[in-house]
Amino acid sequence: MISYDNLWAVMKERGITQYALIKQYHISPGQITRLKRNESVSTHTIDVFCGILDCRVEDIMTYRKDPEQQLSE
Repeated sequence: MISYDNLWAVMKERGITQYALIKQYHISPGQITRLKRNESVSTHTIDVFCGILDCRVEDIMTYRKDPEQQLSE
């Protein structure tokens, strides 16, 4: 499972709010919701966020083994 928990910390460090993402950078509220829920987003979306935040992919997303997958193995 991909987690975007680090994204919110990087945004805070850079002083970029969700409101700014929507108004200044034209990120759709739906994309923000998907990231909050750790749902799938396109690599284009990740690229845009890395550009806005001036960071690397691994600064905003991490892989965690899904507990449901562990149960089925």
